[in-house]
Amino acid sequence: MPQLDTSTWFITIVSSMITLFILFQLKISSQTFPAAPSPKFLTTEKTNNPWELKWTKIYLPLSLPQQ
Repeated sequence: MPQLDTSTWFITIVSSMITLFILFQLKISSQTFPAAPSPKFLTTEKTNNPWELKWTKIYLPLSLPQQ
């Protein structure tokens, strides 16, 4: 029974990997990507709420004086 000739396997595998690498590089380089987002400075307007004008205190059960 003859043996399988594996002398060309190395160059076949290496050349196919190089070809795939080049094809993927060409495919990726042909795509256009959006530019990096620049920071946008927004000015927030201060709204006057009725509850901000009054002094309020929230009484939690743990903040009550000990009896």
